[in-house]
Amino acid sequence: MGKESRARVLKDHQAMAIGRNIRVSPRKLNLVAQTIRGKKVDRALTDLSFSPKRIAKDVRKILQSAIANAENNHDLDVDDLVVSEASVGKNIVMKRFHARARGNSGGIEKFFSQITIVVEEKREEEDKKLAAKADEAKADGKKSGGKAPAKKPAAKKSAAKKSGKEPPARSAAKEKA
Repeated sequence: MGKESRARVLKDHQAMAIGRNIRVSPRKLNLVAQTIRGKKVDRALTDLSFSPKRIAKDVRKILQSAIANAENNHDLDVDDLVVSEASVGKNIVMKRFHARARGNSGGIEKFFSQITIVVEEKREEEDKKLAAKADEAKADGKKSGGKAPAKKPAAKKSAAKKSGKEPPARSAAKEKA
């Protein structure tokens, strides 16, 4: 009895946490999310704890949740975690009004947003091996002496030069000289 569990969306070395109904506009939340993308989690937590933005506290909680999910649910090493993705999206919008002159009203929109943080386990040894392989590939490409750059085709001569006649201004200058 009961419902079957959903298939896992992420890879085996990734974990995720989602924060919904955060009372800030997505544009402002994305500024905070940009500061942690691609960083190691300990560095990202430090940056968020010292950030002057109000919403950084909530983002820090969500990042801590993603780290806890990685450690407890997926048996990933916390020291090797990197914030691989921090995506921000829209959520509900509360619509209010503000009384204006002559019985008119001005609209007020209060935005909510959501953030999805994905942490990924990356080992430093793997990164060094990948960098070494990339360097070797670049060196091999230079040694093989790939193709030389193509030459540009010669410029087409104008109709006046083909017929042997030059424009009057040039011919008059040649006669004076």
